[in-house]
Amino acid sequence: MSAPRLSPSESAALTRRVTLLSVATAAVLVVIKFAAWLASDSTALLASMADSGLDLIASLATAFAVRYAVAPPDAEHRFGHGKAEAFASLMQAGLVFASAALIAREAATDLLDPHPLRQEGWAIGVMLISTVLTLGLIVAQTRVLRRTSSVAVSGDRAHYATDVASNVIALAGIAASALLGMNGLDAAAAIAIAALLLWGAVGVFREASSQLMDRELPDADRARIVSLATEDARLTDVHQLRTRASGPYIHIQMHVDLDPQLTLEAAHAVIVAAEKRILAAFPTADIIIHADPRGRAEPHGGAFAETGATQ
Repeated sequence: MSAPRLSPSESAALTRRVTLLSVATAAVLVVIKFAAWLASDSTALLASMADSGLDLIASLATAFAVRYAVAPPDAEHRFGHGKAEAFASLMQAGLVFASAALIAREAATDLLDPHPLRQEGWAIGVMLISTVLTLGLIVAQTRVLRRTSSVAVSGDRAHYATDVASNVIALAGIAASALLGMNGLDAAAAIAIAALLLWGAVGVFREASSQLMDRELPDADRARIVSLATEDARLTDVHQLRTRASGPYIHIQMHVDLDPQLTLEAAHAVIVAAEKRILAAFPTADIIIHADPRGRAEPHGGAFAETGATQ
């Protein structure tokens, strides 16, 4: 059974806490990896440290975006500020792309001219600690995402999920280089980390772009909205349903058919009851319902009334 959806204030508090945890985790990882890199001169560890450094920047941006996204609508932003989260995710993707390119360049240079590692034990220990801390953060982020729809937290989690894989690769490269004396394996591990970073950045970019381009909510959510709206037998034939996400908020617009014999007051009561049912399931929703007399609906919105925009 899925966790109940949160109110806007509850969602905001939860996302703020997990983003602060993300910042703290990234800061710790940067410090311990930097110390271990100085001791070992491992290219794979350098790659992992650079990744964590960018994660710290991205986590700080996410923390700011989450706070800004929940600010109430104002005169200049009538639909709120939710898309700040998507912009933060795009910045995260850009940073990861840059990180991967720099790591790949450094690793390629080292692969052509391998060098022996120093203090491999320290490097291995730090990577083990890093993996445990990162897994703990991912668990916390996953719990938050089960109850919110924060694209910024989702992007942040994608980074750290990639970090787990990169930590394992770096650990394997360092251990193989130390045990087998094959110094090139350390650089090869760094190149593999760069490839993983690129893959993760593509996923973050895709998710953020979908929100900025006002992609529809998942089919399951749309079906749930229609089901809730039509629980009252007097409200039928939901059409021109349009939905989009904006950070922690969602926007829902639809046309519905009502009995043309209903009084204006009765029709209003039916619409308000439908809105309340939807809000109970989607507490962060902004809902607009347009009533049409059954059998006499007319197209509205120009191009938005075409087939591609219907329910």
